[in-house]
Amino acid sequence: MTEPAPLPPGYPQEWEADVVLSDGMVAHVRPIRPDDTEAIHEFHAGQSDESIYLRFFAPIKRLSDKDVHRFTHVDYHDRVALVMTVRDKLVGIGRYDRLEPDGPVAEVAFNVSDHHQGRGIGSVLLEHLADIGREDDVRRFVADVLPQNRKMIGVFRDAGYEVSHEFDDGVIAVAFDIEPTDESRAVRMSREHRSEARSMRQVLHPSSVAVIGASRRPDTVGRVFLEDIVAGGYRGRLHAVNNRAEPGTLIEGLESVASVRDVEGGVDLAVIAVPAPDVLQIVDECADASVKTLVVASEGFAESGPEGEERQRELLERARRYGMRVLGPNSFGLINNDPEVSLNATLASVEHVPPHGSLGLFAQSGALGVAVLASAQRRGLGISTFASAGNRVDISGNDLMQYWLDDDATSAVGLYLESMGNPRKFSRIARKLSSIKPVVVVKSGVGGGKYATPRGHRVRSTQERPEAFAQMLKQAGVIRVENLHQLFDVAQLVINQPLPAGRRVGVVTNSDALGSLAADAAVSWGLEVTHGPVSVAAEARTDSFREVVEQALADPAVDALIACFIPPVAQIDPEVVDAVEQAVDRSDKPCVATFLGMRGVGATRRLPVYPTPEDGVRALAAASRYADWRRSDRGERVRPEGINRRAAHHVLETVLAQEPAGRELTPEEADALLSAYGIDVWPTVAVGSDEEAVDAYKKMRGTVVMKATSPLLQHQPGQGWIRTGLRHPKAVGAAYRDLDALVRPLGAEGIALQQMAPPGVAVEINTSEDALFGPVVGFGVAGLPVDLLGDVAHRFPPMTDVDIEDMVGSIKAAPMLDGYRGAMPVDHGALHDLIARVSVLTDDHPELAHVRLNPVMAHQDGIEVLGARVHVAPAPTRTDAERRAMSS
Repeated sequence: MTEPAPLPPGYPQEWEADVVLSDGMVAHVRPIRPDDTEAIHEFHAGQSDESIYLRFFAPIKRLSDKDVHRFTHVDYHDRVALVMTVRDKLVGIGRYDRLEPDGPVAEVAFNVSDHHQGRGIGSVLLEHLADIGREDDVRRFVADVLPQNRKMIGVFRDAGYEVSHEFDDGVIAVAFDIEPTDESRAVRMSREHRSEARSMRQVLHPSSVAVIGASRRPDTVGRVFLEDIVAGGYRGRLHAVNNRAEPGTLIEGLESVASVRDVEGGVDLAVIAVPAPDVLQIVDECADASVKTLVVASEGFAESGPEGEERQRELLERARRYGMRVLGPNSFGLINNDPEVSLNATLASVEHVPPHGSLGLFAQSGALGVAVLASAQRRGLGISTFASAGNRVDISGNDLMQYWLDDDATSAVGLYLESMGNPRKFSRIARKLSSIKPVVVVKSGVGGGKYATPRGHRVRSTQERPEAFAQMLKQAGVIRVENLHQLFDVAQLVINQPLPAGRRVGVVTNSDALGSLAADAAVSWGLEVTHGPVSVAAEARTDSFREVVEQALADPAVDALIACFIPPVAQIDPEVVDAVEQAVDRSDKPCVATFLGMRGVGATRRLPVYPTPEDGVRALAAASRYADWRRSDRGERVRPEGINRRAAHHVLETVLAQEPAGRELTPEEADALLSAYGIDVWPTVAVGSDEEAVDAYKKMRGTVVMKATSPLLQHQPGQGWIRTGLRHPKAVGAAYRDLDALVRPLGAEGIALQQMAPPGVAVEINTSEDALFGPVVGFGVAGLPVDLLGDVAHRFPPMTDVDIEDMVGSIKAAPMLDGYRGAMPVDHGALHDLIARVSVLTDDHPELAHVRLNPVMAHQDGIEVLGARVHVAPAPTRTDAERRAMSS
């Protein structure tokens, strides 16, 4: 492999990205380089006369050296060009040139290979160019297009922008603003979903599979994979690859080949089970054989140390360059139980694989893959598809969720997560998936960071902010559980029963003690017992128990049923179980049941049966909360009026040009930034003596407050750092002397005067740019509730009006905002508007490391921002930006 040429000066490496095209294959986008000269000539030579004419408005057989030099030598500012490659072959070019240096308008153009039309290449290049342009103050794209170039006109029209057309002298002049719109975002996400879902369909529905490392020796990893695929009745073509066996050697009844290159008819999916040092060579062979997907079962990658980390990095780099998806390394494999596929490419023998069903499962590590499948199999829970990501170098739970969105064979999803590479994208996809199918998540590491994330995973663990992660799941409608046991408790309920219409439950039993236990558990989990507990005699016959079950289900005040039965003798009559199941089947209400002493009941039944009432009630409560969320209005994305993004961007750009490492904004800079988003901060006047304080008061008039402004004091509530209700010059002078005497011995500096706000409730709104979550917005009642009790609600932009309403109402101190103990309720509309503005501000500008509005006085007539601190830093690379890109 030849050494790449040195990168040109100013080369923006952060623009490089791997993307999934509309056909599910992987491509690479990067800035153009001078060493692309030969590739440009080769690309142009392969184009049809028509394509050349549509791009250049002339029949240019060969580009001149001068033209190619101009194309490949750009400044990455006024002249920007991107290329897209597939397996190192150039397949598309996109560029823009500003009409004026540093100007806001640029002319955009594209050229897509004739051999790669229809794969969404032009759309991806436009997305990336528009996002790059916005970051560099380009506001509008223009282009001249020949009328017969319908494909290019379609790229602009279908992108979701408001496009204007003018016909002049045989050419259509196209123009559009590149600021994202609701429609353009929806188009981008829809394209991303279709591409990634199609990519996962190729992974899960291969027409041919090769097991590389299929040994003749039993009990080796490759041999076990091969045996399990054969035993599972895979419906496609299966091949054994063993470079140490004589060609034609029979392994599991299959004639082996020495290399995947020797497989006739090609291979869709290759299972790699060879020693880690040999994997990269096998990847190259798979590329030569045009393999689409790799399942890398081999160990010895990032989980094993620095050498393995480098090997894993190279694995991803090669696979992406060759356009292949990777499950693993260190993967337990995948399953597709579709009868038309019947693929068990795992290390689980056929007798331990759950039957065909409608639960989609995802786990990260191989060991957990074993536990997940074993738990499902013990309960008789059928699965549709399963994947173990191992070190998750490429394919993740986000990819599987994109597939499950459209998969009619999957009615519920279970995910066991150890770490998360792209929480913003997870939240976005999970919210969409949860709106149509239950998503149950086990997230390890609830101990708040006590245990380290397993080595090999791409991104640090969410253990560092467990409370934020929990609220992110809640915002997305995900059912959060603590362990695998609870995951399957919930799964067997939501798969086999309708969702409850409310939280009202009936309890029927043949044991007063068991009924009380179930009722107490229901109340403790937020359910309302409206029927019963109704208890029949311990020795009651089946008919009696069926009768009370039917009466409870017929009660209009009951949304769900809890049925508990303890056998009066050692063995229970199965007719009791049949009777309950039949009654429930005739109803549209869900039921959870406990038949004490009946091990395994429910393994093949639609009626979910639990070993204890508490297990069933906990699952029912989770399903009820999910049903509430699903019925609720998720609201509209907030879009406050009066926002000037350019003015805010100018403030941030100016500060970071002066201080590239970032710093806290001055009050004047913070005011300019916040006012660009319609957030007005009440002015303060810094004073250094009692005379200055009195002079400032005379200019302000009215009632004022005096406060110490040192950051050293901001987390020491109740210490008297503020003087309120000052209405006279003498009072102002005395207050200054008193406050100065208090803070000076502490080494704290800074005293300021401010107009006194109307009485109300002081709240705090803050944001931070988290390396994992991206922007996080926090809200709480200022002072002790936030500082001492940690009573803060977090939400994740982009936010809806319902998100904000729920955020404000979710804190424990929320009653203070609604007229606590006779006080006047605050203006919730004004408060929600302020939070919306902060949410959009932090979502638009990743340079905002921290923003803290405190205090903010909320009162019955509005809201006043009395203090603000803003810290800016170089913008991190967000994991879910405005342009599509695969995680790396």
